[in-house]
Amino acid sequence: MNKPFLYFFALLGSLFLLSPISDEGGTFNINPQELEKDSLQSQFNTLVWADEFEGEGALDRKKWFLQTKLPPGGSWWGGLIQHYTNRETNAYQKDGYLNLVAKKEVFRNQGRTKQYTSARLNSKFAFTYGRVEVRAKLPEGVGTWPAIWMLNTNINEVGAYWEKKGFGTTMWPDCGEVDILEHWGKNPNYVSSAVHNGSSYGDNVLNLGGRQVSDVSQEFHIYALEWSKEKMIFSIDGIEHYTYQPSKKNSKTWPYDSDYYLLLNIAIERDIDPNFKESAMVVDYIRIFQ
Repeated sequence: MNKPFLYFFALLGSLFLLSPISDEGGTFNINPQELEKDSLQSQFNTLVWADEFEGEGALDRKKWFLQTKLPPGGSWWGGLIQHYTNRETNAYQKDGYLNLVAKKEVFRNQGRTKQYTSARLNSKFAFTYGRVEVRAKLPEGVGTWPAIWMLNTNINEVGAYWEKKGFGTTMWPDCGEVDILEHWGKNPNYVSSAVHNGSSYGDNVLNLGGRQVSDVSQEFHIYALEWSKEKMIFSIDGIEHYTYQPSKKNSKTWPYDSDYYLLLNIAIERDIDPNFKESAMVVDYIRIFQ
């Protein structure tokens, strides 16, 4: 994949906006011709963080933390049956892409043996308000559950990156969750976005929308979130499919006024196809603008 770069100092504009927090600094070199049309038309057009996955092998640990610690009880919430690992076989970069791989394999960790592995990435960058763009191709297989999403740095979740940094003060769902993309292998032609908070969460979440996209596992698409102090707009390839804008904003409906970080993962559900071997979420780039 050829990605020519023209240098410009994208971080300068962020000095005049809400300051993001990050363990990774520096500038980001993007050819303006690579920016999508809807990016250029957004109110957020200063690039403040990106990963173009131009390296080879292990992910850039200045940018990413691989979350592996099991929740109490020994399984991930929702009856999921995979281990998340920090191994390169489950998350690596090659030829300009991130490969986040779910695999069928016996793996023992933290005193628990499971039959599937995957990876769960936490960004070491967090921000308030902006535009997130992820160009990705999704895994396939009944029982796979890939997601590109965000959590508040204040979530009290043992083993998460920001909790380990001392930020964890608030339990889910009151901390707030933003699902830029969810996809279930059992419903392969549908992509969903959702917002979880104290007023709507879990199996009874009301704040969600999506649309049919028939080739998400064969072709790359751009999954985007535009997040302002007024609302959140979710889109695929520039086509909006859901807007969250509660009429009353309070701690239950709108905890979305402080720093959030990105997560990428593939979960494995109990109804996984017994013939499943492995499949990957392949990511071309992640870009955040303010």
